[in-house]
Parts: sequence; C-alpha cells; structure tokens
Amino acid sequence: MPEKRARSEFERFSAAGRRAVELGEWTTAARCAGELLRRDAGNPEGHFLSGLVEKAAQRPIKAAEAFAKALELDHKRYDAAVELADQHSVGRRNAAAAALLAQYEAMLHNSPRYLDMAGTVYVHIGMPERAWPLYQKANELQPGIPLFQGNLAACGVYLGKMAEAGAIYRALLERTPTHQRNHYYLARLGPAKDASHIEQMKAVLSATNLPPDKNVFLYYAIGKELEDLGQWEESFRYYQMAGDAVTAVAKYDGTADRELIDRIIQVCGKEWLAAGTGRNSTGVTGKSPIFVVGLPRTGTTLTERILASHSRVESVGETQFLQMTLRSASGIESTDNMNPAMIEAAAQKDSGLIASGYLNSVAYRLGDKPRFIDKLPFNFLYLGFIAKAFPDAGMVYLRRNPMDTCFAMYKQVFTWAYKFSYSLAGLGNYYVAHDRLLRHWRRLLGERLIEIEYESLVADQEGETRRLLERLGLAFEPACLEFEKNETASATASSVQVREKIHDRSVNRWKHFAPQLRPLKDFLEKAGIAAG
Repeated sequence: MPEKRARSEFERFSAAGRRAVELGEWTTAARCAGELLRRDAGNPEGHFLSGLVEKAAQRPIKAAEAFAKALELDHKRYDAAVELADQHSVGRRNAAAAALLAQYEAMLHNSPRYLDMAGTVYVHIGMPERAWPLYQKANELQPGIPLFQGNLAACGVYLGKMAEAGAIYRALLERTPTHQRNHYYLARLGPAKDASHIEQMKAVLSATNLPPDKNVFLYYAIGKELEDLGQWEESFRYYQMAGDAVTAVAKYDGTADRELIDRIIQVCGKEWLAAGTGRNSTGVTGKSPIFVVGLPRTGTTLTERILASHSRVESVGETQFLQMTLRSASGIESTDNMNPAMIEAAAQKDSGLIASGYLNSVAYRLGDKPRFIDKLPFNFLYLGFIAKAFPDAGMVYLRRNPMDTCFAMYKQVFTWAYKFSYSLAGLGNYYVAHDRLLRHWRRLLGERLIEIEYESLVADQEGETRRLLERLGLAFEPACLEFEKNETASATASSVQVREKIHDRSVNRWKHFAPQLRPLKDFLEKAGIAAG
C-alpha cells in the first residue's frame, strides 16, 4: 500500500509538472521537479522536468546536465535524448547531437513533437536531408500544426523541393494571412509574375498597423517582388524601410569590425606565418579542406555547388567551427563572436592544435571523399590562420562588382552578426575595411589565394571552372558544369538560385537603382575602390 501511494504521488507531481510546462508556469514546474527529486534523487522524470526548467531559463549547460542524468537513469527516454541533442546543438557540440539523434530516431515514430524537434536539431547542425523524413512523419501523425508545417516547408527549400514548400506556405497564409515571415518565405521561392501577392502584403501592413521594426520581413518581401516586376523606385523604398527599421534597433557604428580587421592585419604577418605551420590536415582525418570565402552574395554558394559536383569533393556547408576553434584556442571568455584580443591570443597557439580542433569538430559531417568544402563567407577574416594550420588547404576567394555586392547584401535579411549590411553607410565602411584585408591577404598568401570573379564565372563558366579545378589539383569533370542537378541540401541565402542553371541576370543589377545608391558609389570611389 505505501508503494502504491508513493507511486501515485510521483504520478501526481509528474502530471502537474507537465501541465505547468505546457502553460509556461516555470516556478510550478521547478517545484514539481524538486518534489520528485526530494522523494527520489534517481527519478528520471524529476531530472527531465529540471532540464525543461533550465532550458526555459536559457541555462544550456545545466539543462544538458539534467537531460543527460535523466537519460543515464532511463536509457529509453527518447524525449530526454532529443532534448539533450537540442542542447548540444545550442552549444555547437554538433557531433554529439548527431550521434544521439541517430541512436534514438527509431524510437520517435509515435511522437510528433519530438520528431519535429529532432528534425529541427538536424537542420541546426547542417543535416536537413536527415530532417525531412522526420518532419514528414510529424505532419502525418499530427496534421494541421503550423509549426510542423512551417518547419517542413523550410526544410523543403533547403532540399530544392520548391513546389512542396510553396504549397505549404500558401496553405499557411490562407489560415493566417498576417504571418509576415511566411509571406517573406513564399516571396523568396521564385520571381513574382504579377502584383497580386504584393497587394496582399500591403493589405497586411495596413490592417496590422505595426511599428516599422515589426514589419521588416514584409518590407523585404514587398521590395523583392517589386524588383521582380521592374518597379525599381518603389522596390528600393521598401528595402530602405526594412534597413532603416533594423538599423534603428541595431545601432551599428562599425568601430568593432574595423578594429578586428586592423588587428588581424597587424598579427597575421609574414614572420608569424613563417614561424611554423600546422600538421598536414590529412594526418588528422584523411581529408583536405577547401575554404570558399568572400563577402556574402558574391557567388560563394555558386562556387561551392560547382566544386561539390565533383566526384572527389563534398560540402559541409556553412559552419562556425573555424571561428569556434579559434575562440576556444584563445582562452578568452567573451560574449563577442570574435574580437582583437582573441585574435592576438589565438595567433600564439600551436596551429596544429587549431587544425585538429577544427577537423574533429567537422568530422561528423564528412563522408568518403578526400576533399571537403567549408563555405562560410566570413572565414575570409581567418585566411592567415587557415594558411598556417592547413598547408594543403584550398583557399578560394570570391569577388564581385562592389556595387552589386553591397546592394545584394542590402536587400537580404541577415542575422545580427551582419549589422553593417542594413545601411548604405555601414556597407560602405565595411566594404572598405574588407578591401584593406583582401589586399593584405594577397601580399601574405600570394599564389595560395585563389581569387574568382563572379562576373567572369557567369560569363565563361567552363573556362573559369577548369581554371579553378586545376588550381585545386582536381581533374575537370563535366558534372561541375551541371551543378543545378546536384541534389544535396543548401541552407544559404542562395538556396533557391542554385537550383537553376548559371545566368548573368544579377550582373550590374545595381544600375537599376543607381540614383538611390549614388551616395554609396561616391563613398567607395572616394576610398579608391572602382565602383562603376
């Protein structure tokens, strides 16, 4: 009888804790978890609820510890496994997240919630192809859930399933016409053929009457479709409204970015580079990296897809692992993604350890091909570290007409990490600093730096592709000219464009907006940068 009563109490606190979690009543959830653990310190449910409380409080380390303890006590707790994988992804422990998901996927077949969460973790760690069937199953088990449908649609875009994604977004907008992000995602899927969607979005702006910072996605979507229809002046007005709304919140002045680039130039000099390089990268994993870098929207994704269509090359997409490895090597605790002090400290570390740290982080994504691409554009900041740590690495730097580059960034929604891109002044100042760093890398790296002009690539795809492959020590393969047939996932801002054949429609696109962009052009030319 006492055992039955105790079991009943455990069930009561568990049920109360679960209800509190659903309602977001975290104090109650924490109290229920505490009661469970007070009665039995080895109660898996108590640790699981504690993990949910810590997760809600944005304490990922404590959340991970609690979920790990629940899983240790009951290895069948697939909910704890997926929650732990989610916390691993938050902490960029992607290999651990992938291993957990692979182990527990088969146990999720009746849980739409954790099928969806597992899919989202797979997307976050760069494996959307593994997420797709999980999202599909979640939607089959529990149809009509907007979150599940939206996740399926977004994953579909990464995998080139544009028709499926478009159908989902249209259905979602029929139910919730004011959902701004879904309007934005739908607008991205292809060129507008008429003004019908534009009118719908303008009607949403009028009906909701929200402040500018709440309308950013609609502004970009309307601007994009107006541009599709050749309504240049009105298109730019909406792009400017979007950029101004973000800038009002972001408060970007460029000082930190310029100081970072200046310190990189000071630290990564010829003597430093000659002072010893890392072990040959193939000694760690049997793989040789190719880093495709450059400012965003300069053709990095196009180049990645061309190279990844080669039989000896695969891509791991855009990873943060190089920057993470440098941050870790520096030993400096900071909320900054990177700062001058980290650069200076990391430059004093053993480059072989930096190489192995990076390769160990990325290993979970690698297949059986000898070369792999990391395509994060902003790795252009770390080319000196790449050259020193990876003597056999390919370093491909994309360049594009400065005005097309800046305008393409200006009309794109980026993360807060790219705060410079939301104003013409920010773009101008960052472009000048970037150009200063590029000239430094040319002097330092010489022939090791492979520069590709976007305009030359689209004008002479075969010639430029042959030259690029030769510089990388790869034989020419015709498949590289048919990159649009490559079915692997692409989770970049160019995920739609890379599904079509190469074209030159974006060359000199900025000229349609020449009057509005004149201040930027004048600024760049005054700084000595040819911007015609």
